[in-house]
Amino acid sequence: MKRIVLGLLTVALAGGLALAQQAGIKRTPLQKVEFPEGYVTITGIAEIPPGGSAGRHTHPGVETGYLLEGETDMLIDGQPTQHLKAGDSYAIPAGVVHDAKVHGDKSAKVIAIYVVDKTKPLASPAP
Repeated sequence: MKRIVLGLLTVALAGGLALAQQAGIKRTPLQKVEFPEGYVTITGIAEIPPGGSAGRHTHPGVETGYLLEGETDMLIDGQPTQHLKAGDSYAIPAGVVHDAKVHGDKSAKVIAIYVVDKTKPLASPAP
């Protein structure tokens, strides 16, 4: 059962976010829990190379995260740019367009948690 859950999470992270992210981003799925009712909570680690970005996208639910390594500029529509460094956290409301751009010459590593509508794709690209 654990292998099935991790396999589904891998597909969700790799397939869903592949639409919204540039090549070179390494994603490591950690956990998927169907909770609360009608939603799925997904936890994973993303590594963005120096000079890379996640690409503008949205999620059908809330995203929270914690920057483990590096520095990034978090661009959330309607909010000022947030410059994040290791140890900083962030929160993105459901459906809001956002992007993360690596700042400096080191890669960035973030642990992200998504609480999203389980009937929709994890991520959708945005113009």
